[in-house]
Amino acid sequence: MNTLDCLTTRRSVRAYKPDAVPAELIDKMLEAGTFAPTGMGSQSPIIVAITNKEVRDQLSKLNASIMGADTDPFYGAPVVLVVLARKDVPTHVYDGSLVMGNLLNAAHELGLASCWIHRAKEEFETEEGAAILAGLGIDASEYEGIGNCIVGYADGPEPEPKPRKEDYVYRIA
Repeated sequence: MNTLDCLTTRRSVRAYKPDAVPAELIDKMLEAGTFAPTGMGSQSPIIVAITNKEVRDQLSKLNASIMGADTDPFYGAPVVLVVLARKDVPTHVYDGSLVMGNLLNAAHELGLASCWIHRAKEEFETEEGAAILAGLGIDASEYEGIGNCIVGYADGPEPEPKPRKEDYVYRIA
């Protein structure tokens, strides 16, 4: 698949099979994430790859509580790639967003389904979220959660694209 095909055919998937994702595919996604452009080459983001079901379920429950729900906001996906970025870098939100985009597009290129799940910022502002990071030697006070990239195999067909809005692009010639 070429880049433009990847970009125009990727969809956000909200139903996943419980099947494990091979480590080599996750590693390829992670590498793609590390090559996202960052302001002044700062490489302010970090990625936490969660394949441990217990930690994945803990984070899912935390995310659900933040949005006031008791459902799985990760839609059964077995992998969560959390992107965080250093708060002291002025472009950290943009940097982390580009990492998320690379992860999502790499998943599609590799035949995996994915979706950006919000509330990562709020997850890691909690004591429970900070403790997850502390277990990795990461000081949560130095980072802002940008997004959760859920990954797995789609349980059903991917959604059809919505039509592009007419006023998406303006030109100055």
